[in-house]
Amino acid sequence: MPSPKTTTGQIGRLATASLALAALLSACSQPVPPPETSGELRVGARNNPATYYIGNNGEPAGFEHDLIRAFAQSQNWSVTWKESGHLTELFEQVDSHQVHMAAAALPRAVVRDRHLIAGPVLFETPVHIVHRRGERAPRRIADLAGKRLALITGSGHTAILMRQKRKHPDLEWETLEHVWPEELLAGLRAGKYDAVVINGMEFDALRNFYPELAVAFDIGDDTQKIVWALSKQSSQAMRNALARFVEQAREDGTLGQIYERYFGHLRRLDASDILGIMERRPKLLPDLRAHFHEAQTLTGIDWRLLAAIGYQESQWNPSATSPTGVRGLMMLTTQTADRMGVANRLDARQSILGGARYLALLKESLPARIAEPDRTWLALAAYNQGQGHMEDARRIAQARGGNPDSWADVKEALPYLSRGTYANVTRYGYARGVEALHFAENIRNYYDILRRLEAEFDPMINLGRNEGTPAVPG
Repeated sequence: MPSPKTTTGQIGRLATASLALAALLSACSQPVPPPETSGELRVGARNNPATYYIGNNGEPAGFEHDLIRAFAQSQNWSVTWKESGHLTELFEQVDSHQVHMAAAALPRAVVRDRHLIAGPVLFETPVHIVHRRGERAPRRIADLAGKRLALITGSGHTAILMRQKRKHPDLEWETLEHVWPEELLAGLRAGKYDAVVINGMEFDALRNFYPELAVAFDIGDDTQKIVWALSKQSSQAMRNALARFVEQAREDGTLGQIYERYFGHLRRLDASDILGIMERRPKLLPDLRAHFHEAQTLTGIDWRLLAAIGYQESQWNPSATSPTGVRGLMMLTTQTADRMGVANRLDARQSILGGARYLALLKESLPARIAEPDRTWLALAAYNQGQGHMEDARRIAQARGGNPDSWADVKEALPYLSRGTYANVTRYGYARGVEALHFAENIRNYYDILRRLEAEFDPMINLGRNEGTPAVPG
């Protein structure tokens, strides 16, 4: 019975509102139409370095993101992303048909345990036991008995350890809920655990930020097959289209190129390289940051990439000199310095501005069809080896059946610059192509580290800011 203060009109309005809310909830619970009819592919994704994240340019990125976008484009579909913080929530979205598929570096065994459809295998990743450097490394499963071992719920690693426990009954572990791989590694570094279990792919994406950690061993011959999860109600047409796309992407190199973009450079640095830039950054970079900011304003090139070049070239030493005559923080030759208007190569500001102008010139000299980030990586190789030798490497890549506009293919061709095998397609003769390859790949790693630790610079926002102070603490 209504309260005496509630009028008949109010009751009617309340009833109308309740019906509207019920209709809204009903609409929200309706399964999304198949992409073949709607033209829209809805994807649930977990935010992590391997799958989906917002890049420094404000745009979504990630290995699985790029691959799904390529799949949608092949079908002339748009893509809508629904981000989830936890695997349970992600699987619920698939179960309730809010999304057509889920992407989160999902092991096939985990998807099948959830009674979902596993898409085609994208790649396989080993399962690492990771420990702290400087402590005695476990070499086999038996060494983990009595140790504090941790893994993440939903990672698929519990089943692997259960098989090992049959042989090693003393093996114990802690299963962590609602934790991302980075938190797992941070806990290991902080001493919460003696070792952790993690996919090789996820550790690779984070290894440069945790130089104190190392792989102790891989668990047996177990590898995890990474797939996407589809609802049981997904159409056979969509499953077939997805299988054809992945097969074609593997054959035409699309899969390899996207994988290379995110993971191809990550094992280049060793622990001493990573610790080196970590230690020098707070000591040397503050005095140089304003010059790098000025160089970005002049050229439009991210100052952190320019700083990564400077570190690779001289470890941020303005007085650096090599036996071959290149000098200064950006290690410019006399010819390049004259061309870029640098009067004193040992002056830090002049060297940084000259190096930035030179890289911008190299990028502009490349064919307009070459997209980022390949454009930048190719220009870095030219910065080290010279534009002529880099063009020779592009010709070799094409002669080997590769794409001369793809860094993934050109990096494979660079070592051939020091061999006579492809002399008939080179114009500039012998070059130490491996050196250019290492140069570019090291800079990619240093750039990743600086993007994580240093704030981006916007000349408009930072106008008038005291450049002598660091963009972020430390």
